[in-house]
Amino acid sequence: MTPLGLILVSSALLAGLCAAGPQVLRVTTIKEEPYAMSKGSELEGFCIDLLSAVSKKLDFKYDIKLVKDGRYGTTDDSGNWNGMIGEVVRGEADIAVAPLTLTAKRETAVDMTKPFMQMGLSFILRKDLASDDSQFLSLLNLFSTEMWMGVLVAYLLTSVCIFLVSRISPCEWEQPEKENNFFTLSHSFWYTVGAMTLQGAGPHPKALSGRVITSIWWLFSLVLLACYFANLSLWLHSDNQQQSIKSFEDLANQNLIEYGTIKDSSSFNFFKNSNNPTYHRIYEHIKKAQSYSLNAEEGFRKTQKGNYAFIGESVSLDLAVARYCNLTRAPEIIGMRGYSIAAPLGSPLVKNLSVAILGLSESGELDYFRSKWWASSCVAKNGKSAPLKPTSLKGIFLLLALGLGLGLFLALMELAAKSRKIANTQQKSCCSVMSAELSQRFRGGEAMTPESSEKSKA
Repeated sequence: MTPLGLILVSSALLAGLCAAGPQVLRVTTIKEEPYAMSKGSELEGFCIDLLSAVSKKLDFKYDIKLVKDGRYGTTDDSGNWNGMIGEVVRGEADIAVAPLTLTAKRETAVDMTKPFMQMGLSFILRKDLASDDSQFLSLLNLFSTEMWMGVLVAYLLTSVCIFLVSRISPCEWEQPEKENNFFTLSHSFWYTVGAMTLQGAGPHPKALSGRVITSIWWLFSLVLLACYFANLSLWLHSDNQQQSIKSFEDLANQNLIEYGTIKDSSSFNFFKNSNNPTYHRIYEHIKKAQSYSLNAEEGFRKTQKGNYAFIGESVSLDLAVARYCNLTRAPEIIGMRGYSIAAPLGSPLVKNLSVAILGLSESGELDYFRSKWWASSCVAKNGKSAPLKPTSLKGIFLLLALGLGLGLFLALMELAAKSRKIANTQQKSCCSVMSAELSQRFRGGEAMTPESSEKSKA
């Protein structure tokens, strides 16, 4: 048949389909969490939501079935395709909607759309087998930056308040013109540091106002130190006898932890065909040790049981970490690739499906599907503690603020009582006497020296 005849026949078929109403597509998929999972007699998951959204955009109906042999699609010894790719090639399905990795080999057998999800290769292992490298300032990381700033502000305010109270209160400094005031500004800062380290630094305040402030500061220091040492204990426990494995090079350079991936998968073929010495060394080790996994679930089980690191696609590993709280994923991701929908070679659906996928990505629907099906059920526990933040101790910070305010208020009341007594004796205004007292206590800085005190007495 001539090319013109093919065009006419295709046009007639398309016109017939349009006249017959929405097209019913045969869809093949594979059962894998969270892409397609059984819910009664139906399926649910990321790929099911994706298929539903695409069908609404392109106005087609579909009949979805699970792939018969439970495989994604590879070639056998005779070169024939199995799995979902095989069903599409043989015409048993119109499209395959599943986490199918877009590869050059598959592109020779089927047409694949624009990726609906980007990912790469990484590995997971048990949390007690992986740790971060020791850092020079790890002890400072037990508190967040905001927490350290809060402690610094609390220290400065408390020191200044102790200095002010020691100057204002007549119980602390009864005769400014004759007596020394030991609570200078520098001594107040030193006294506050001594109290925080539970060492003490005399002399101690004599006035009620000063004792209120120091008592609240002691309580604040005890709670703060208790939280710090609790975090330190957890950090030391989690960091004890751990091995730092954060990259594929770290994985290849050690022999304590076994590692593997799914045999004949795209992940396995990546290492097999790679020219990178480290990646090829990983392939040789997996092949020699026969440390394969039949599927992802088996890889997750092996990883949870013992010294095993499972290599796979990062999105699947992220799901495992969200489901199994004792697992962690390495930060390194290599071999970036994408998941796509497969259709027969030359299918006119591919272009429209790609446009629909891009539209869903731009509208944020794909991100919503991802957050919906990758939601974590883990609560942070039994792991390395997170840096403590001020919100965790807002109660003790509030108590300190109230204590400082109460101390200053009591000091002013003590001075007001003395001023009233003097005013009654000298027949003066209480406000003028109190103003003169404050002026005398803060004028000229330091108190008189012992020598000048003796001269005044003489």
